Amino acid sequence: MRIDIITVLPELLKSPFEASILKRAIEKGLVEVHMHNLRDYASNKYKQVDDYQFGGGAGMVLMPEPIDKCMQQLSSERSYDEIIYMTPDGSTLNQQTANTLSLKENMIILCGHYKGVDQRIRDLWITREVSIGDYVLSGGELGAAVLCDAIIRLIPGVLNDETSALTDSFQDQLLAPPVYTRPREFKGMKVPEVLTSGNFEKIEAWREAEAYRRTAERRPDLLDRS
Repeated sequence: MRIDIITVLPELLKSPFEASILKRAIEKGLVEVHMHNLRDYASNKYKQVDDYQFGGGAGMVLMPEPIDKCMQQLSSERSYDEIIYMTPDGSTLNQQTANTLSLKENMIILCGHYKGVDQRIRDLWITREVSIGDYVLSGGELGAAVLCDAIIRLIPGVLNDETSALTDSFQDQLLAPPVYTRPREFKGMKVPEVLTSGNFEKIEAWREAEAYRRTAERRPDLLDRS
């Protein structure tokens, strides 16, 4: 998989890809992540990529020309399965979206900034708009990092145990059940006996029941969708 990220703040995105699972995925050659500084595609000496919005109002807008220039260059080099725009008014990211995107080969992620990008860029280039929640960040970079993490961890070979991702919360519209590790007793609280019984059929039944119980208590809306 190759992910190209278009941003005005590439330095903000470096850290997540220099540690942990994302770093290992890159080092294994399972994914390529490339940052493209939008200012490199600006047409004036001041590297300007934003301007005032037509009709007045507070806040600047990312200009269409630099973005279009960058999109054209990238698209001339390879075909992209998705061109994603990170924006608060996009579809809320969920596990099903991450699953779908993890199967793609090439994608571009455009990070919004200020009041967003010129609508004509959205009309011309964008195939999917994604939000990570009903709130506004200073820019789309952190959202892009969240999206990349959610996608990349699902690529076969990234996690040491590939079955781990299959039992995550939301994979089957359920929250994950409680988990325990050693010691068996901690401050008077014991690990449920079924988990130390060695009876894997009963363990799986317990986990499924706990997943339903936890989902019903915390996210009953998930059960309504199933």
